[in-house]
Amino acid sequence: MKTAARCGLLTALLALAAAPALAAEAEPTLEELLEKTDDLLRGKSSAGQVRMHVKTERWERTLAMKIWSEGKDKTLVRILSPAKEKGVSTLKVGENIWNYLPNVDRTIKLPASMMSGAWMGSHFTNDDLVREARFTDDFDCTIESRPSGPEGKYLIGCVPKPDAPVVWGRVRLRVRADLLPEEVIYFDEKGKVARTLTYGDFGKLGGRTIPRRMKLVPAGKPGELTELVYEEFELDLELPASTFSLQSLKR
Repeated sequence: MKTAARCGLLTALLALAAAPALAAEAEPTLEELLEKTDDLLRGKSSAGQVRMHVKTERWERTLAMKIWSEGKDKTLVRILSPAKEKGVSTLKVGENIWNYLPNVDRTIKLPASMMSGAWMGSHFTNDDLVREARFTDDFDCTIESRPSGPEGKYLIGCVPKPDAPVVWGRVRLRVRADLLPEEVIYFDEKGKVARTLTYGDFGKLGGRTIPRRMKLVPAGKPGELTELVYEEFELDLELPASTFSLQSLKR
């Protein structure tokens, strides 16, 4: 089954040389740009509090969540509010996902047939939680243009490698001159825009400058969106091994 790639975020600022004679030395390579895009929110481990707002044609709602992660293979998400969904949890270990429903005290492992379904009613899928494709590993990318000044952008075009587990026909990144991401556009296999992920509210969290707001907009669904806002974020914590266990879903 083909699967969707999730875009990572940028991790550090690059000081561009002011003198034209040094500009070439200051320019990042394609590999540096992609690695920073992949690894901004990744560390040995992380914990954060996130607010997710979902708007569809028929309804909208806001969820507060606590998220823990370790590397790229382990993630635990616990809903904090609203009250009727408080305690609902999702655990990802490798390519497996379990959901815990406190109202019926039941843990459910998601079958492959549900991986393309919406996660918590958002425009992110269950498969988005599992797949951690990297631009450096799964795509052939080229820098289409470089910034001509501090307000300029890097435009990077990426096409999946023949054997990569990626559903997109191609992806286009727009990155600021300071190496922070601004936009990722996902195209389907027919070359049409499928969804657009934009970043904003850049600031310090967890000792890094990151985009604290991310908005995913599906194509062909006017007015619909899923927005994530990072309110707290810490990196490289010492998390107990039990954090990513089935027992932890019920805590």
